[in-house]
Amino acid sequence: MRQTILVTAATGTVGREIIKQLSMQEVNARAGVHSIIKGENLKRLPGVEIVEIDFRDPDSLHAAFTHVDRLMLITPLSEEQMEMTRNLVDEAKRQGVKHIVKLSALGAGAEPGIQLGRWHREMERYVEESGIPYTILRPAGFMQNLVNHSADTIKREGKFYMPVGDGKVSFIDTRDIAAVAVEVLTGDNHEGNIYELTGPETYSHQEMAVMLGEAAGKEITFVDVPEDAARNAMLSRHTPEPIADALLELYAAHKAGKSAKVTDTVKQVTGREPHTFRQFAKDYHECF
Repeated sequence: MRQTILVTAATGTVGREIIKQLSMQEVNARAGVHSIIKGENLKRLPGVEIVEIDFRDPDSLHAAFTHVDRLMLITPLSEEQMEMTRNLVDEAKRQGVKHIVKLSALGAGAEPGIQLGRWHREMERYVEESGIPYTILRPAGFMQNLVNHSADTIKREGKFYMPVGDGKVSFIDTRDIAAVAVEVLTGDNHEGNIYELTGPETYSHQEMAVMLGEAAGKEITFVDVPEDAARNAMLSRHTPEPIADALLELYAAHKAGKSAKVTDTVKQVTGREPHTFRQFAKDYHECF
């Protein structure tokens, strides 16, 4: 009998890729979405069921968790993400979910770490203390965030902006995060493990700009900006102040060279090398 796997935040950067890869497996993939309309494009994938859930409303979770064997737990970056995690884990306990795979972040186990890491560690602990077998995935920053957050200015101006200086970061392709997640969700012997996931190399943003330019066939420049300017830009887009401050702390860690750890975990778990940034740039060149 096919197992049913629920993926929350299934229209997000990582969740969407996990659903896409799960649709090629012999499982029932259930995509938890905040809006059925936003999940429309997932309906075309074979074997994928769409279910609308509200992380803040425990009553909305019951149907989504019915007959679920394993949970891919992803929550959006939000001031309410701990409440969302509690609601999801509590419902998983009520309905007898057998395994939770939690998407966390690289550095969540550091002491004292940064605020984003502390938030993730708090959520990890709730999963660990649930009594449900679990696996934690701690990926580095996503290469695809350049598509999500910088593609517009790159298209218009040939530039992208970040307050990170020349610090190098071990960015990872979300396709590799998804490949690890699918292996863990469909395989055995991963319970109790914490997997730190990175790309194969570290890159400065200027080095990434050069590779993006080569792939897109035009000049692309990285512009280092002051923290105040970055903060004002985030607040102008209605980013809550605690989130903006936490992101600035992350960028400061990038700038200081504290985000350059490289692991070989992707290859250990999946049996293949992770994507390089040059390959990412080639595959996504039309976005820039």
